[in-house]
Amino acid sequence: MPDTVVIAADPAAELNAFLKTREYSKIGVITDENTRRHCYPLIEKGIPEHFSISVPAGEEYKNIETCSKIWQALTVEAFDRHSVLVVLGGGVLGDMAGFCAATFKRGIDFVLMPTTLLAQVDASIGGKLGVDFNRLKNHIGVFSLPPLTLIHTGFLQTLPPREYRSGFAEIIKHALISDAEVWKKIKSSPIDAQPLDYLIRHSIAYKSKVATEDPKEKGLRKVLNAGHTIGHALESHLMATAHKVLHGEAIAAGLLAEAWVSMKKGFLSQAELDDIRGYIIDQFGKVQWPQGDEEAIAGLTVQDKKNKGNKVLCVLLEGIGKARWDCEISPAEVKGALSFYRSI
Repeated sequence: MPDTVVIAADPAAELNAFLKTREYSKIGVITDENTRRHCYPLIEKGIPEHFSISVPAGEEYKNIETCSKIWQALTVEAFDRHSVLVVLGGGVLGDMAGFCAATFKRGIDFVLMPTTLLAQVDASIGGKLGVDFNRLKNHIGVFSLPPLTLIHTGFLQTLPPREYRSGFAEIIKHALISDAEVWKKIKSSPIDAQPLDYLIRHSIAYKSKVATEDPKEKGLRKVLNAGHTIGHALESHLMATAHKVLHGEAIAAGLLAEAWVSMKKGFLSQAELDDIRGYIIDQFGKVQWPQGDEEAIAGLTVQDKKNKGNKVLCVLLEGIGKARWDCEISPAEVKGALSFYRSI
């Protein structure tokens, strides 16, 4: 793992030790309404004099309007370019508050303290920051790395089971695209009986390695988008409906749908597809959407950030443990994948 990512048993002490090595003019802590209640008390006394701000929790608040409130708070507190913002929250808050810090006065330091499994194994690693725009996921954003990402698995005890399960989808993704042996370990046990510390370290090490080799996602890093072309389209489509899904639930569905495309293109065997289908459906159930919405969902893949020109580009598995990126898929293939998933 990189030196800037630390797994800590005592997050308050680790954070305080880091802050003492820097001469920050001001310290801010940002939480959402959930981490304010459950996580902030665990670190509050370990932080020198600081101000705190809390924003609403939820993907629906990951937008420019919330960013404006954060920038306004930093402005009122007279933050300068020698200040630091500690971000205590899940992937939504990490993406958004990190984006605010990276753009405020052309960039101030920020520390990520991810409190969800999804954020600890994926969203907080690699420097991708941003917000949603017009229901399009992470449509506005930047690349910027924090000087410290502080992981404390104790925060995961505050998660509802559904949120915990959602985060595990990214662990599954990392195994499917990089390590067949890890996938074998995962599929042998339900999510609540996994060797979590080992899997967290595996995910962080793998994603950090890929992000270091390709920081601006020009090539190899695109592989980390496995499951996201169809998964993000599902998530965006369902965002404002009664069928709203969590990010990891959509990615689990996307991994399975895109595995079907991989099989149809001859990259993945039927047995491997059945393997993936069995575990994902057993552990996650099925994402539901109104019948007939496949066309609209497929249409959203046109806005995916991996695309080039008029081509929808996707990550497809080449067997379990290896993947290829920049694979063109047609609207018919997306609809076919959605129909396959719906019919299970």
